[in-house]
Order: sequence, then C-alpha cells, then structure tokens
Amino acid sequence: MTEPASPDESSFRYPGWRVVFACFLVELFIFGFGLYGLAVFLAEFKRLYDWPTILISTASTLSLLLGNLLVVYASDVMKRVGPRRMLLAGIAALAAALVLLAFTTTPWQLYVAYTLMSFGWTGMGTVVVANIIGVWFERRHGLALSLAYNGATCGGIVVAPTLLLLVGTLGFRPALLLAAATMAAILIPTVIALVHLPRSAQPAVQQDAARQPAADNAPASRWMLLRSHAFWTVSAPFAVALLAQVGFVVHQIAILEPSLGRPLAGAAVAVSAVMAVTGRLCLGLLADWLDPRLTTAGSVASQAAALIAIAQSDNAAVLFGACAVFGFSAGNLITLPPLIIRREFPPAAFGTVLGLATAVGGVAAASGPSLVGLVRSASQNYSAPLLLCAVLMLLAGVIVLMRPQPMSQEAAGA
Repeated sequence: MTEPASPDESSFRYPGWRVVFACFLVELFIFGFGLYGLAVFLAEFKRLYDWPTILISTASTLSLLLGNLLVVYASDVMKRVGPRRMLLAGIAALAAALVLLAFTTTPWQLYVAYTLMSFGWTGMGTVVVANIIGVWFERRHGLALSLAYNGATCGGIVVAPTLLLLVGTLGFRPALLLAAATMAAILIPTVIALVHLPRSAQPAVQQDAARQPAADNAPASRWMLLRSHAFWTVSAPFAVALLAQVGFVVHQIAILEPSLGRPLAGAAVAVSAVMAVTGRLCLGLLADWLDPRLTTAGSVASQAAALIAIAQSDNAAVLFGACAVFGFSAGNLITLPPLIIRREFPPAAFGTVLGLATAVGGVAAASGPSLVGLVRSASQNYSAPLLLCAVLMLLAGVIVLMRPQPMSQEAAGA
C-alpha cells in the first residue's frame, strides 16, 4: 500500500525502504545480542565464574521463552502505542539488560538480566517488524521482509565477532557497556526519524483500535487457530526446526572452540551469518516463484546434513564448510513462516496467525539451549546433541510437507 502521490514500491525513493532500513538495524541488534550474543555470554560466564553450562543455557532458555510468550500480543500492543513507541520500549529493555549483564556476578543477576532481554525481544522482534513491513508493502513484500530480516543474520556477522574482540581487548564489563551505549546511540535517533505508518494506513489502524479491543476478540481467534490443522502445519515444523537451530547457535562457539580455538570459532560463526544473509537475499529475490513449503523442507534437510558433519569431524575445512551450509538456510527459518501465512490465511488474520505461530515456535526454540546443554552434560560431549538436532531438522521437513486444506476466514478468526 502506497501513500497518495508517492513513488511506487519499486522506486528507491519510496519511503517504505527507509522503514526497511530502520527495521534492518533493529533486527541486527536484537539478534546480535539476544541470540548470537548468548553464545558469547555463555562462554564468558563459564570462563569467569565456572558456572555449569546447564545453569547458563537455562537462563538463555528463560529469555527466549518469556519473549515468545509475550509476543503473542505484540500486534495488539503495537496497534495501541504505535510502531515507534513499541520499538523504543524494546530498545530500552535490551540496553538495560546489557548494562545489568556487565555487572553480573551471581546467577540470580544473570536471570534478571535475561528476563529484561525478553522484553527487548517483544518490542524489537520479528512479529513487530513483519507487521510494520506489511503495512508499507504489497507487491514487494517478500523482498522488503527479507531485507529487514537480514539484520538478524548480520547480527552474527557484526555483533558477535565484534563483541568477542571487545571482550578480549577491553574486558567483559567495559565491552558490554560500550556495546549498550553504541546501540542506543544508533537505534534511538534512527527509529524516531524513520519509523512511522503511511498516512493511508493511520485511519484504519485507529479505527481498528477503537472498535476492536484486543482483550475482547483476539483470545477467541487464537483459540480457533490452536484447534486448526492448517495452523499446526505451519507452526509445528518451524517450532521443531527452530528448537534445533537455536540450540546449536547458542552452543556454537563452545562446540567449535575445542577444534578451532576461540578466534576461528568466532570466524566460523561469522561465516554462518554471512551465508544466512546470502540465503535470505536469494529467497527474497525468488520468493514469488518458490513454493515456501518445499523450500522449507530442502532448507532443514541441508541443515541436518551440516549438523551431522560437525558431529563427526574436527577438521577445520569440514567445520567451516558445514557452518556455511547450515548458515545458508538459517535465516530463512524466520522469513518463510510469514510467506506461508500470507499465502494460506486470510489477510485480516495475518498479524494474529503470525504472532501465535511465532510464540509456538519461540517457546519450542527456547528449549533448545537447555536441551543441548542437558544432553551434552549427560554424554560429556557435543556429538549426541548435534545428532539429536539433525533428527529434529529432518522431522520438521516431513511435517511441513503435510499440506492443509484451505482454511476459511471463520476458522482463521478473521
């Protein structure tokens, strides 16, 4: 949807692309610190205080779990407060979490900081960004969403290696304080200047907020979705795949460091992220011609093969190659669900379906770090949890190919 008398979506001058740029930066920082950064925090807190891996990884699970429970209502809250205030609240929560992590010396402080981080996820996560992009774009929606979500994978390219470098140079506390200040200095003015709704969308948003209180209608709609086979053929495969993927990502440095050393392990994480950017760009350019369910099945199969290779080898070339293969499909696991939902569900149900599907996937994914940590503690190495993650990826590929019958608007809660 374009504003009157403004260029169309294919023009670089179209104001929606500035919104995409702001959303790209938002995703860069929330994923850089809130997902890829968890691997850095796990390694550092274990090194500094020798805390058990399961204790630290369970804190990661808490952060991701709470964030994905809260995101069910992110679309409703954003209708009330607007996208700009929603993003600024998330930025404030993430910055506060980083500052508290800098001064953390006991496990309870770690858990409080990760709880704050969950509010950052709610205000800055993919559901908020998808709703913002969806208002600005119709014909170029796939490309716009892919570009905005590429900020997530760039978080692994930029934030995690930079954070490792700063920790090694300055120490853990100064590095986190500098990171929090830099994020605030970049994001706050960018969001204030660039993020807004198109004029043509504002009256509709205001009318929806006035006549449809979230507490009245949204729960019934979500309950119908939870009983729908069509909903579960979208949410279940991504939930299973993200459980395996997040479990691997959070432990990636710890998995690779014994074979590669810390600097090369950080480089392997960056390779994964670079390939994720490449994969998401390819998907964005071809989204209108691809079957998103078949694309998902191929993606998770390739990731399963990469995890098996990492579990069976300590050769640097094999590990870097496997990380590249894994990364190529990693970013698409958060890009593909909105594309499937947009094709298979009524337009009016998009925000509700995406929010609930993201919550289901996020709750499952939140179990990934602790599950991998638990299996690793029981087996005394990472081979068993890596093979388990590969099996889960293959299971996700089977489920996503179970295509539903078309879903009526009534069943979707539209």
